[in-house]
Amino acid sequence: MVSIETPEAHPRPKWLRAPAPVGENYQSLKNLVQKLGLHTVCESAACPNIGDCWNRRTATFMIAGNVCTRRCGFCNVQKGAPLEMDFDEPRRVAEACAALDLKFAVITSVNRDDRKDGGALLFAMVIKAIRERLPECGIEVLVPDFQGSHAAMDLVLDAGPDVLNHNTETVPRLYRQVRMGARYERSLDMLAYVKTRSAHIPTKSGLMLGLGETMEEVHQVMRDLHSSKVDILTLGQYLRPSVKHLPVIRHVTPDEFAELKRLGYEMGFRHVESGPLVRSSFHAADAVAAK
Repeated sequence: MVSIETPEAHPRPKWLRAPAPVGENYQSLKNLVQKLGLHTVCESAACPNIGDCWNRRTATFMIAGNVCTRRCGFCNVQKGAPLEMDFDEPRRVAEACAALDLKFAVITSVNRDDRKDGGALLFAMVIKAIRERLPECGIEVLVPDFQGSHAAMDLVLDAGPDVLNHNTETVPRLYRQVRMGARYERSLDMLAYVKTRSAHIPTKSGLMLGLGETMEEVHQVMRDLHSSKVDILTLGQYLRPSVKHLPVIRHVTPDEFAELKRLGYEMGFRHVESGPLVRSSFHAADAVAAK
């Protein structure tokens, strides 16, 4: 196992420099999120694309609090005892979407292993609240694995999201280091279940690269995801949030990401976002529009 205190092997290359988060849309969204007492994974996970996405009027709201019950080695979200569920949160998320006239909203959450439904009911409530306030707004949900509960997934699917996203994050060999509390086979099962239950809803999954995986392992995960009938694939470079997190083993080059994108389309994925700064919700609305 790689020590989390291992220093970075190489300085961050120039292709990993993201523009500073500025702009009128960015500031208005930031102010409203603070006013309504909401959380975004863009801020909590220190996403490098926050300026680009918020200026495109695409936001990723994080529901069910900002404290996660799992301790994944890559994630910057706070870990610890879960907060009380806030069942007024769906109303406030919908209010934010309407106030900003969002064209596309991505809803994610912390893991809530303290709850039987894993927080699925809150996802459903948020989807319904946004539909009531802003019927034309596209909605993608980036859900946890709900500890493998198909009943929990049914709650989300019945609410009718436009996209169902669940990230595999890394290759099976690295799960014990990277995704503590998760299982690769369980994630594949949940993605495959969506298609057996609601075949019309596009599914999506993503990987972080640079944690020590081999390219053949990445190719195999891509094949597994396609076999699970995943429609949309995202591939991006892992960036270490702090010295307390897993180190970057290597920086994958733009040419390698381009080759993975080509391979993804060759395998049959409907849409592929592959690049150093790509994250789960990167250009999310574009992925839905792709046919």
